[in-house]
Parts: sequence; structure tokens; C-alpha cells
Amino acid sequence: MNNNYLIFSPCLLLNFLCRSLLLATFLFPALSFAHDIPSRVTVYAFVKPQANQLTVLLRVPMEAFNEISFPLRGPGYLEFSKADFAIHDAARVYITESIHFFENGEELTEKQLETVRVSLPSNRSFTRFEDALENIMLPPLDDSANLFWAQGVLDVMVTYPITSELSDFSVKPEIGTLSNQTTTVLRFLVPSGAERVFNYLGNPGLVQLDPRWHQATLRFVKMGFQHILNGLDHLLFLFCLVIPLRSIRALIPVISAFTVAHSITLISSAFGILPNSLWFPPLIETLIALSIVYMAFENIIGAKLEHRWMAAFGFGLVHGFGFSFLFSDTLQFAGGHLFSSLLAFNVGVEIGQLLVLILVIPLLNILFRRFVKERIGTILLSALLAHSAWHWMLDRGTQLNQFQFQMPLLDTVFFVALMRWGMMLIIIAAVLWGMYELFRRFSLVQSISSYGERRIPETED
Repeated sequence: MNNNYLIFSPCLLLNFLCRSLLLATFLFPALSFAHDIPSRVTVYAFVKPQANQLTVLLRVPMEAFNEISFPLRGPGYLEFSKADFAIHDAARVYITESIHFFENGEELTEKQLETVRVSLPSNRSFTRFEDALENIMLPPLDDSANLFWAQGVLDVMVTYPITSELSDFSVKPEIGTLSNQTTTVLRFLVPSGAERVFNYLGNPGLVQLDPRWHQATLRFVKMGFQHILNGLDHLLFLFCLVIPLRSIRALIPVISAFTVAHSITLISSAFGILPNSLWFPPLIETLIALSIVYMAFENIIGAKLEHRWMAAFGFGLVHGFGFSFLFSDTLQFAGGHLFSSLLAFNVGVEIGQLLVLILVIPLLNILFRRFVKERIGTILLSALLAHSAWHWMLDRGTQLNQFQFQMPLLDTVFFVALMRWGMMLIIIAAVLWGMYELFRRFSLVQSISSYGERRIPETED
């Protein structure tokens, strides 16, 4: 009996699997024949308020409509004469129901799908609003156009009734599921004639299309706060600064120097000082890791802490460039409020830093008082931080080594950039000298105060 079971059990198992697979095919045909989700698509959009109507033009690659059955002919050409229902269905399911527009905070629920048109992939009309509108209003293509359905682009025109073209408009897109990586290029045409260009990945949440200054300020304060809390390398650098200096009086020069320094490079980058070379971001990321390694080793060997603010200032310049990479990507959400958004982003970073200090300093004091001696704890914690940062530095240095460095062209652009860097260096030198004088007097006042406290008991005696 056991031998027969061993002989026939594989056959029975294979038969069971085949029947299960056949049953699943009949019960779930969509899973069996669904198209693969594309790896990446780019969506183009124009949004224009005019009089009492908001006009939205969108262009989406048809390969993103992986669950729509388009009528095909021949080897897979789209049969335009029979595709009207499927095209409108794709526009409703994938586009109009996935983008939500708001006027003065109220969602615009009344919308009209005006027209839908399939265009050839070679069509370049979505560079200007007028050209895109003219292309959408053209008659549809006929069956003489041999277009594979997945190579076409779907142009859609949707209108919304509004109360005024001067209202505050915002959008909440939810089309990030069209592909694994969906990029949207949205142009908002302000009634004054200006154009706000947004370029974002996935679903960015609610986006103010022409934000007021307070809206931009609030958004960038939040961005700066989230960035410092999500930036592990920035947090570890702060941790290295705090470990040997756990009193507010000792931390004032160090944190102030770091704050002023990264503010200088962040502001300079926002106004075009940042190099456009591809090797610059990996270089900065490598130097940020190096800053953690340096400060950790300084903690281990026991360097003079009264001069630590200088190291914090120097590395703060590097970290400011790191902050600028995120700010440059989110600058599009500032509208016409560049400077106020820049200050708001910096304020958010400082709030995040203060929160970290408020949480970390008491924990370190408890650790060194109750669990481990201060010197041993400083060495152990710094060694752990140096170990992590060392591996980051090596990995980022490997990426940096992949770039080829070339001598710049000695043209007008080079000399203009050189003048900008020269001006920034002058500003850095002036700020450094001013901080040196300030902290020198601060230390002098501290010394006099401490001496006076020691002399008071002697005088009383």
C-alpha cells in the first residue's frame, strides 16, 4: 500500500494542479490576460481658468490603459471606427475620475468630458495650450492610420464651471497608479499671463496651483521639518555635535554656526550658485558622510570643544548644499514666493533641529549618569556613528568615482559663475569673522561670570 501511494501520489498531485490552474483561468480571466503595468509613463496637462470655466487638457500614453479592451485589427492596429466607446471609457476610468480640482477649497464636482482624441506618438502639440487645444478639436483619425494601440497617446479635454478665474485653484491628482513611475508635467496658466510649471512623481497630494504667500510658507515649513527628520545623515551629524556638549550654553555657538552656515549655502543655491554638473550631488553626499566620520573621531580622541563651532560652520556649508537638492525639487510649489518659501523651508529645518536637541540631550544625560561613564559612552556611541558613516562614505565615493571630471570651458558662463562663487566666499569670510568676534566676547562674558560666582563666597567670608 505504501509503495503504490509513493508511485501514484506525484501523478495525483500533478492532476490536481492542472485542474486547479484550469479552474482559476475560467474563474479569473482578467488575471490571465491582463496587460502588464508599464514601468513609467509621462502625463502632460494644461489647466487654464477663463471667465466662468476651468479648462483642463491632458495627454496620457495609451499603454497605461492596460485593462481596456480596444477594438483591434491586423497585427494589433487600433480600429478607430469602432474605438469611440472604449476611448471614452478609458478617459473616464483612468483620468477624469482620478484628478480632483478645487476652487477656494471646494471640490469642483460638476465636470464635462468635452472631447477625446487619439494622437500619433509623433504629435508634439502639447508644448503650448493653444496648440494642444487645436489638436484635440481636430477630427479623429481613421482606420487608414496604422497605429499600434499601445503606442498612441490619448488627448482629453475636461471643463469645470467656476465662479471666477481669480479664485484660488488647487488639484489633487491620483493618477500615480498608471505605471510604476508616473511623471506629471502640469502647466497652470494664470489669468495675468504667467505660467506655473509643476513636475512631480506619483501622487503629491493637494497642490496649490497659484499659492498665496501664507500657503507657500506653511507648505515649505512642513517640508523643511520633514526633511530634517527624514534625513538620517543630517541627524547623525547633529548627534555627533551633541554627544560631548550637552548643555544649552555650550551648544549655542555650535548650533548657531551650523545653522548660519547651511543657511548661507541654501540661500545661495536657490539663487543659482549651485553647479549644474552631475558629479556635484554625489560629491556633497560623500562629504556629508565624511563630516559624520570626522566629528565622530573628534569625539573619540577628545578634541578641544571650544573650537568645535568652526568645524560645525565648515560642515554646515556642505549640509546646506544637501538641503538645497530637496528645495530645488520642491521650488515649483512656491509659485511667485521664492524668498518667503526659502525662509520658511529654513525655519522648518531649524524647528526640526530644535526638536531633535530637546529629545536627545536629556536621553544622553540619563545614559551617562545611570548606565555608563561619560567618556566610555562617548567613545562607544561615536564609534557606532563613525562605522555607519564610513560605509556610507565608501559607497557614495564609489558612485562619485564613476563620473568623469573635465576641465570647464573658459567662457562667459564660467567667469560669471566664478564671480558668484567669489561673492559667496566673501560673504562666508565676513560671517565667519563676525561669528568669531561674537563667540569670543560670549566666552569672555562667561569667564567673567564664572569668576564672579567663585569670588562671591570669598567676599562674604
